[in-house]
Amino acid sequence: MGFFNKLAQIFSSDERSKNTYPSVDYKGYIITPQPESDKGQFRLAALIEKTFADDELIKQHYLIRSDTFASAEQAAEFSISKGKQLIDQVGDDMFK
Repeated sequence: MGFFNKLAQIFSSDERSKNTYPSVDYKGYIITPQPESDKGQFRLAALIEKTFADDELIKQHYLIRSDTFASAEQAAEFSISKGKQLIDQVGDDMFK
């Protein structure tokens, strides 16, 4: 039964929607921190988006790491940092 409860949590309104942190524009990408609550700590997570002018399509990549922090604010701060690092390392290839 635990598996189905966890699955229901994923598809229901999740923890990410409760926390709103400002998005950051970085090299044409938008990074929105979305720390996830995990056993009293917060997991590093962010949504990275980019609008492609040629087809006006917004592509998204969800970044999640195993790193955990004591506060959601710390997780949000490091989510932006890791998002920038991912953009610098792989750029548009993250959408493939």
